[in-house]
Amino acid sequence: MLDGAATTESAAEVRILGTIQSTIGAQPGVIAAARGMSHFGEHALGWVAIAGVGAALDKPRRRQWAGVAVGAVGAHAASIVIKRVVRRPRPNDPSVAVNVSTPSKLSFPSSHATSTTAAAVLLGRLTGLPLPAVLVPPMLLSRLVLGVHYPTDVLAGSALGAASAAVVLRAERKFGEK
Repeated sequence: MLDGAATTESAAEVRILGTIQSTIGAQPGVIAAARGMSHFGEHALGWVAIAGVGAALDKPRRRQWAGVAVGAVGAHAASIVIKRVVRRPRPNDPSVAVNVSTPSKLSFPSSHATSTTAAAVLLGRLTGLPLPAVLVPPMLLSRLVLGVHYPTDVLAGSALGAASAAVVLRAERKFGEK
């Protein structure tokens, strides 16, 4: 029965969430930092702000900075569409503490993971820094510490974000970005 399989999968993910919250999430300052990351990543606005500053300060690469904003917002929009199709509810188990409010009750995929991965890939290419390795894992982990996503939500979101960044990079090549 499919419902039984889904329940077993969710139970395993709830156990993972409980472990993350009782270990990493129990460390001083972790929840506060995760909440700060949550607010920064809400609707990809923090990434859009960074792209805006980059475009203002780095005029020769203004179009690439705009690509960072487009990639983050486009990734976020794609995740919202998928959320509305899949309609997976957020974790709701007594063993999982929810440590931040969310704009919806839908969980799959994580929009924060999606937009952060897209932005990190595009910013990494633009700056030459290993930003995906530095920025993505903490954002994914923060969503679990906060108890608002299952592990598969953040993994799928990150994959969607990488795919979104690839679309932006392909468009830049196609249209002769310098």
